[in-house]
Amino acid sequence: MNAFLSFMKRNYKIVAIVVLLAGALFSFTLIPGKQKENDPEKDQLLIELITFVIEKGHYSPAAIDDNFSKGVYKSYLENLDPSKRFFTQADIDEFAKYETQLDEQINKRDLSFFDLTYNRLVMRIKESAGFYKDILAKPFDFSKDEQFNVDYEHQPYAKNDAELRTRWEKQLKLSVLSTVTDKQKLQDTPADKLKNGEKVPDTTPKIDDKKADGTKKSFAELEKEARESTLKSLDEYFDFVEELKREEWFSIYLNAIAERFDPHTFYFAPDDKEKFDTSMRGSLEGIGARLQKKSDYVEISELIPGGPAWRGKDLEQGDLIMKVAQGKENPVDIAGMRLDDVVKKIKGPKGTEVRLTVKKVDGSIKVIPIVREVVEIEETYAKSSIVKKDGKLYGIINLPKFYIDFENKDSRDAAKDVAVEVERLKKQGVEGLIIDLRDNGGGSLKTVVDITGLFIDKGPVVQVRSRAADGSAGGTTEVLSDTDPKVQWDGPLVVMVNNFSASASEIFAAAIQDYHRGVIIGSKHTYGKGTVQNIIDLNRFVRGNNFGDLGALKTTTQKFYRINGGSTQREGVTSDINMPDKYSYIDMGERDIDNALPYDKIAAADYKPFKANFASVVDKSKKRMAANPQFKLMDENAHWIFDKKDDNTFNLNIEKFKAELAKTEEIAKKFKALNSYKNELKFEALPYEQEIFKKDPALAEKKERWYESLSKDIYVEEALNVLDDMQPAAAKSAASINKKDKLVKTR
Repeated sequence: MNAFLSFMKRNYKIVAIVVLLAGALFSFTLIPGKQKENDPEKDQLLIELITFVIEKGHYSPAAIDDNFSKGVYKSYLENLDPSKRFFTQADIDEFAKYETQLDEQINKRDLSFFDLTYNRLVMRIKESAGFYKDILAKPFDFSKDEQFNVDYEHQPYAKNDAELRTRWEKQLKLSVLSTVTDKQKLQDTPADKLKNGEKVPDTTPKIDDKKADGTKKSFAELEKEARESTLKSLDEYFDFVEELKREEWFSIYLNAIAERFDPHTFYFAPDDKEKFDTSMRGSLEGIGARLQKKSDYVEISELIPGGPAWRGKDLEQGDLIMKVAQGKENPVDIAGMRLDDVVKKIKGPKGTEVRLTVKKVDGSIKVIPIVREVVEIEETYAKSSIVKKDGKLYGIINLPKFYIDFENKDSRDAAKDVAVEVERLKKQGVEGLIIDLRDNGGGSLKTVVDITGLFIDKGPVVQVRSRAADGSAGGTTEVLSDTDPKVQWDGPLVVMVNNFSASASEIFAAAIQDYHRGVIIGSKHTYGKGTVQNIIDLNRFVRGNNFGDLGALKTTTQKFYRINGGSTQREGVTSDINMPDKYSYIDMGERDIDNALPYDKIAAADYKPFKANFASVVDKSKKRMAANPQFKLMDENAHWIFDKKDDNTFNLNIEKFKAELAKTEEIAKKFKALNSYKNELKFEALPYEQEIFKKDPALAEKKERWYESLSKDIYVEEALNVLDDMQPAAAKSAASINKKDKLVKTR
């Protein structure tokens, strides 16, 4: 802290100190000056801001000592060069002296380690660009008896430049070999099997696998094309890497520091913060198009249904953007411009106009004016479907995340949307409800409390513990409750989760489980993230900022606990019904992260569980799955994946490579039934949505793909079986539920 204050006094005039969260918000005025692109003073300021805010606001800040330094050092180098194809052991030996010195460098705002590694990386990247082009210029000899290990994490760095080049050769040789064998297989697959939809390897970018006259290409021709496609991919990769600015590499260093406090403390550079906000609210202001780099220009890869570009019908997928103009201003040529910079020019406030000069797919040039609007990203939002099973109608709601717009309380959020979907399903007369939270990584704490309230009358949902006044973990505990006595759905309820259901998903699943309100089915346990983060705008700390946008910091400020007193941290939520999946025996989740906060317990909240006993329902499901050959096959597949997870060495001799591939494919044949499974259930849209589909075929196509995936989902089928079993003894609250109060909750 003294070092921080001395730094500020030396460079800035401190003008105020106020309380922020559990720590202090300092404000200072910068000495006027011109903003520089690579400004070490800005970098020093960012290190100061991040470490100060974390130390004052983090739930349980780690000590910045030698152990901390070792963690930052390891994480940073792994993120800089994850495949160990740039640095040599000589580089690492030179860096090693800093392994236990980074704590001192952080406290002194010393950037020498970052400068050394950044400059060395830039040099090594340029050298490697020469490697791959030279290597791919000549045919590979696949008759040699060679091997290559792709377990980059555990393999040593190359001893010198010569060994590094050899590693590049083997890596590229494996890539080309894999592509060639895929293409040979595609050539040798009869046309009728392709028409019948037999799964064959897909190679990107796509190359014609036969000659124009239909005859097979020679091995030499396929090998040449494979090298060319690999070269093109690497050219694009190196173009991307070379476009990265120093500040973007510095963000990696900052996050190596931030993430040592815990896995969910993270620095957002300005562009990253904007992407995070878009992800959380599920909307953006722009034209509604997804873009990708295409040589020197930018290509339209997708139009978002309902967006202004989609409605205008002038812009099409595959069009190349050549110039961008704001309203009546002169157009700016975007040739060679970074994708992120092009996106910034195209996005903008709703109601403003952007004019795009595009090269159409047919080669014509056209200027297309588009008025920007708020574009909703449909994939973010809750969606529902109905399905009939054994004469009963059921509903399923899929919730990808607990989204919210923090800046506009009147906009869509997960709680409002789920309430609407539940009401729509009730009007259809559904007799049971599935909430699908698989792969839902969490989101807003407020929305999960509100959504839980749709299924209980009132009571606590989650307990949140803050940092103590003395700076230690384990301060005051706040109980977040549903205070609305209205119940929107009191019928049978199943919640689906998996290993990737995290944070807010775990709060919901835990509350439903603790109340005995429904049955949790899915992976053995959920992810195990039991912490709460706050986003802190770093710009609010600074007055007279000449450095530009400083970004934001997401830092862990609280831990949350179940109403029964247990934490989901590391442990997750254990499913009532454990359904095998392909990751059943693979370690994953918070418990497998070395610096995750620990599990602990606090006193239980005061709550009344429902008088429901699901023991027979759980028992029936277990017996049903034990007798189901598909679940048996799934478990066998999970064992096979676990056994193969350490098979990281590949033969570069083509005959041996093909033999190993054939052996693997032979074993994998028995697991093809997992992909071709159909549950014979028909999932449909609600009537109101069917009317929308008539005007919006793109949305209809997306939803139809979802319904089709549900019809192939054995887990959803078993969830419906569980709803069937719950029918005779639907859960009722220990506290009486006023039936006439079953209304949509308004928040």
